Amino acid sequence: MSKVSGNSRILPGVGAAETPAPAFNLIMQPEFPLNALILASEALRIANQNSGRELFRWRFVSEDGSPVRASNGMWMSADDSLQTMLPADYYLVFEGNLPVQRNSPKLLNQLRSVARFGATVGAVDTGSFALAQAGLVDDRQVVLHWEAVPSFKERFPQVGVNGQIYLMENQRITCAGGVATLDMMLDLIGRLKSPTLANEVANALVHTPRLAIAPQRLDDRPKLAKLTLSDRILAVMERHLDFPLSLQEIADRLEVSHKTVLRECLRSFEETPMRLYLRIRLQASRNMLFYEEFSIKDVATACGFSYPSVFSRAFLAQFGMSPREFRDTLRRGQSQTYRPEVRRLSINAPEAGVPESGIAVSDRHAGTVTVAQRRSK
Repeated sequence: MSKVSGNSRILPGVGAAETPAPAFNLIMQPEFPLNALILASEALRIANQNSGRELFRWRFVSEDGSPVRASNGMWMSADDSLQTMLPADYYLVFEGNLPVQRNSPKLLNQLRSVARFGATVGAVDTGSFALAQAGLVDDRQVVLHWEAVPSFKERFPQVGVNGQIYLMENQRITCAGGVATLDMMLDLIGRLKSPTLANEVANALVHTPRLAIAPQRLDDRPKLAKLTLSDRILAVMERHLDFPLSLQEIADRLEVSHKTVLRECLRSFEETPMRLYLRIRLQASRNMLFYEEFSIKDVATACGFSYPSVFSRAFLAQFGMSPREFRDTLRRGQSQTYRPEVRRLSINAPEAGVPESGIAVSDRHAGTVTVAQRRSK
């Protein structure tokens, strides 16, 4: 099986001389973000290549050692399973569109175990869900992709969420994913080896490094900058999803008149305040349906709708399908992530004269594809 590989994958007995190279286990969960995984491993590979030495080692890990489907439909092969992976200094969980559905007790127990023995445990994109489920970030702040923040807060209200691109503290690393993964890896390379080497890697990848405190989104303002009225209106609405405020209540919190709020919404968003508020609540509900398995009633309540029927009508008008249809369509596509060889057998009838056992062997080998191939449907 073809793998994305570098010069220095972790091998038994390698790095025993002098100080062993820092080792990374990159844990791939179904629907993980491939771009983030590639950036993480490429940063390590280029650091080794440019130095001419084995400075870092890494392995790709899946729960059972089988290939894992990324969120873009491509398959990535694994070096190890959770059970067979070698000890490492850093364990990074790469997770995307299924932040809780595939976090098994085996994964959570492994994360707890390696943390207990002093390893640094990290998460990329929505991997912070796994860290929170494992109880590794209680009374801490975490970073995760901004789209998943409302869902995360609903599930883990005791864990603080930071809007920056990554955060490193006390042997925990959390990152928003995407290109922020490269910023995080450059910071790690600078800390573990030298800032000069980190800059060489950044130049090789044609990237200008950002500080950890950089905002995730272009429309996020620095905390010290004075927020505009439109920013403040959005912030008030986003803070009150479950119990929507009236126009006058919004104005009171902003210490302006309701007519000022109306004029600003029409000027900045070309929407009335209440219509804008509805769109924000519907977008939040879409993200919850995307990432979570909450019931339709619970999603409706969390986003300020008194009755599921009212929520369903508003969702249908905004997105062209009901909440249930949206989730069912999404999950049908994501079902490809779990035991694809079994699913393929269930939907493909055996050819005439060919025993099922023969097809099983054929399909098993056909399902082992390179990272550059898409699975045929």
